[in-house]
Amino acid sequence: MSLSAQIMDEMKNAMKAKDTVALEALRAIKSAILLAQTESGAKEELSADEEIKLLQRLVKQRKDSANIYTEQNRPDLAEPELAQVAVIEKFLPAQLSEAEVEAAVAKIIAEGGFSGMAAMGQVMGAASKVLAGQADGKTISNIVKKLLS
Repeated sequence: MSLSAQIMDEMKNAMKAKDTVALEALRAIKSAILLAQTESGAKEELSADEEIKLLQRLVKQRKDSANIYTEQNRPDLAEPELAQVAVIEKFLPAQLSEAEVEAAVAKIIAEGGFSGMAAMGQVMGAASKVLAGQADGKTISNIVKKLLS
């Protein structure tokens, strides 16, 4: 089942349950999918990788907004953002723990024979491909820095 079909089913369920937070998050996903489909030209369906990147971008936007609201002492605005993050994350693949990401990055470094911070770009490129959708870029970057330094 495509992401669009899953979103439509979940939207129907959220409407029936009168879950406004979930409905808002699902409408945001649907909107982002439609925008991505129209900007990429005549392509009808997004690839699985593009869908994952799109969902990760939506999660990151909401987490950033929640952090800003929290810094400004506005928990009333931060809570709905975090609730939307939980709804959007249902459609992402299971996220790896930091220990699992560290093990995968260590394996990439060992296999490639990388050493020193000069190789960070190469390691990041390889790690981002291997861990696509399973870990966010910030976590990967922090672990790569830690292991290369």
